[in-house]
Amino acid sequence: MAEQKAYVVAVVNQKGGVGKTTTAVNLSVCVAEMGHSVILIDGDPQANASSGLGVRLSSGSRSFLSFLQEDGGLPPLVQPIEKLPFWLLPSHASLASFEWSKHDSVFLLANRMPLLKSRCSYVFIDCPPSLGILTLNALVSADAVIIPIQCEYYALEGLSLLLETIRNVRLRWNPTLTVDGIVFTMFDRRNRLAHQVIREVRRHSPFHTYDPPIPRNVRLSEAPSHGLPVILYDPSCAGSRAYRKLAQAFVEKPRSKK
Repeated sequence: MAEQKAYVVAVVNQKGGVGKTTTAVNLSVCVAEMGHSVILIDGDPQANASSGLGVRLSSGSRSFLSFLQEDGGLPPLVQPIEKLPFWLLPSHASLASFEWSKHDSVFLLANRMPLLKSRCSYVFIDCPPSLGILTLNALVSADAVIIPIQCEYYALEGLSLLLETIRNVRLRWNPTLTVDGIVFTMFDRRNRLAHQVIREVRRHSPFHTYDPPIPRNVRLSEAPSHGLPVILYDPSCAGSRAYRKLAQAFVEKPRSKK
């Protein structure tokens, strides 16, 4: 039987505050809770995914940056949740000062990705809130993209630019890159505009949209400050239920085999 390749997903939206890191962390942990081996790459110099899982690196510690710089060797993975098949490749603020111009920059992560794909079933990449070189590295190395969209008026601003970037990456570097789906976040069922945003996206977007929308939930906001994913912070809250359903829908979604 041919060896199964890990499925690599970049979680991307250049707009800040849309629930991107919340989705990357909680979706990846929930997929691991289902029994699948998962690596989450914190690809953001702000390192919010790392701190949200209780991992805070000191200066000089091996991190995502050192993984990109090294020619070989094992990736500096940590296992923040002992009982789950879940590993984090943590980030540090030093990532922001890396001199990309000295390297074959857009392929750095793609060249190193086989070391990660050989260790798990899924790789998730939490991208920074920009369309710069770090996000390009994620897109070049990924099989697919998940786009979190906030259920508010300005939600669709910048979406066309993101989709254009994805098209350019497909044309220039990664012809098999796809959009796996859109995840609606910060949904308030009492807000008519939130329902309207979802209807508009579904009407005009050719891409898969995941159900259910992720609700506005205070437990989702509180969990990172305790260094925990929401399913460990409050397993029965609305946020935990929503991300578990999202993980199940993600894993069960039919995909063509390459």
